[in-house]
Amino acid sequence: MVATRAGRHRLAAWLLMTWLLMPSLALGQAVELVAGVGTLRLSPQVRYHHDAMAVDRVEDVWRRVDGAGMTPLPGGNDTFGFQPGAFWFHVRVVNLDPQEPRWLLVQEYPLSDHVDLYVRHADGRTLHHAGGDHRAFDARSVRYRHPNMALDLPLGTPVDLLVRVQSQSSMQVPLQLYTPKAFMEVSRDAQLAIGLYYGIMLALFFYNLVLWLWLRDASYFWYLCHVTAFGLVLFTLNGLGFEYLWPESPWLADHAVPISICLALVAMLQFSRTFLELPRRWPAGNRMLLALIAFFVLLGLASVWLPLRISTPVASRAVLVGVIGIVVATVVVLRRGYTPAKLLLLAWSMFLLGTAAFTLLAFGLLPKTFITEHGVQIGSALEMLLLSIALGHRYAALRNENQRISAETNQRLEGKVAQRTQEVRSALMQLEEAHARLRDSSRRDGLTGLYNRSWFHEAFATLAEEARAGDTPLALMMIDLDHFKSINDRHGHVAGDDCLRWAAHRIGRCLRPYDALLARFGGEEFVAALPGQGHEGALAVAEAVRRALNAEPCVSGALRIPVTASIGVHVLPPTHAGGIEAAFAVADRAMYAAKHNGRDCVELAP
Repeated sequence: MVATRAGRHRLAAWLLMTWLLMPSLALGQAVELVAGVGTLRLSPQVRYHHDAMAVDRVEDVWRRVDGAGMTPLPGGNDTFGFQPGAFWFHVRVVNLDPQEPRWLLVQEYPLSDHVDLYVRHADGRTLHHAGGDHRAFDARSVRYRHPNMALDLPLGTPVDLLVRVQSQSSMQVPLQLYTPKAFMEVSRDAQLAIGLYYGIMLALFFYNLVLWLWLRDASYFWYLCHVTAFGLVLFTLNGLGFEYLWPESPWLADHAVPISICLALVAMLQFSRTFLELPRRWPAGNRMLLALIAFFVLLGLASVWLPLRISTPVASRAVLVGVIGIVVATVVVLRRGYTPAKLLLLAWSMFLLGTAAFTLLAFGLLPKTFITEHGVQIGSALEMLLLSIALGHRYAALRNENQRISAETNQRLEGKVAQRTQEVRSALMQLEEAHARLRDSSRRDGLTGLYNRSWFHEAFATLAEEARAGDTPLALMMIDLDHFKSINDRHGHVAGDDCLRWAAHRIGRCLRPYDALLARFGGEEFVAALPGQGHEGALAVAEAVRRALNAEPCVSGALRIPVTASIGVHVLPPTHAGGIEAAFAVADRAMYAAKHNGRDCVELAP
């Protein structure tokens, strides 16, 4: 006890001497770091100076400090929003805890570009520490997502801390002093909370990934994109991206913020379009969300080149616009009777509140509290959980609707079985009739209505067998219209078709009394079979056909076109044993002989 009392006397004497020798560092002006206090928020004691042009040197600011030229923080609020230039912050501290000579100064906002700490000791010695996300992550005293600097604070001696912060991001400068032990506990708890948040995100991601792979519903796919993109947003805003993903890239530390925000909003808007079925349920709202998607795509591309002081505020404000657009679309679709939109509206409302709190904090319109600082995490966690529930509810609703429709359909089908059976029977009968007509149609030439060549072959074979069996002759007549190509060339194919139909009609009328079989053989050629006709009879019939064609012209519109024919006749005797193709070839040669003899005549095959 004597030794303790003596130590106290020595400490008091030393402090008194320091006060007498250095009045400019009087203890009454310093923040006391007493034993048992592991953490201290400096904002209530901090004074600041805004260097709007970022031109002040540290010597100039030290003179301002010594001359009482610094201003207390307005209401103790250390958030200024997006501001140009640099901010200087000063606080004087004295360490009265002999057990804690080493402290850690932490700026608890991860997105500041440049953070410089100048430490002025009582003997005039000044130390400089540099941090911020425009310097390599390894420059930090402790590998942690917030900029931090280690301080050696001598016992009982006031020390001036001068912090310069310059950033294109939001100017938030919550300065905290920690003992090593207190910092370990706080950082452990913070990392645990962040781990829980991302654990929830991962659980929702993999759960809905399985559902998407199973159901192949586009809403699940865009939900996965939203979870991934927004996870990247918070990874960036919390400083974890700079800590784990790009510790050597200050460019990414800056530009990842607006780019990831744009990606998240594109996914959010596209998810809402598919979930709400906007193209069908509200086309105007669908166009509105498509316009917002296009805006965020363009803003994301522009953020690669735009300065952060422009892209980040624009993206932050646009988040509110995008979410409000989604809420409006959800309300409209809900009022039109789409029940699953209820959960979606609740989810986006939670997200809107959290995002609004975080955005207002970034612009310095709200003080930094647990709710405002972590509003995005709280709102997004609730939003994503509710969205997952909404997807499940939507799927269940669709499944129930499909089951209801299926049951109603089965009822209607059962009620119509007898009617359908009767209709099928009637349809079968009509089908048989149609098949018969189709079979006959397949044997006919589409232009003239005569039988076609393939059917004539079959019918002629039958006639030839009957002629042999009955010991009667069978005449085969090949008819070819003369100069038909010139008719097409001179008058056109429409007139040529009229001539073919006219010739078929005239030939058919001549052959009808003889029970002849007539067909269009191809192009301008016709073929006829005359059962029971010998040479004289066949020649007489052929001559009658020639005269019928030559008797008057074919009328096609205003045209009067003369049509003649060359006819070859071949009579098969009852004892004919040659093939059918041979008979056609003989008749064909006779027809060409008629053409050779001047056309418009009949030739009998030898």
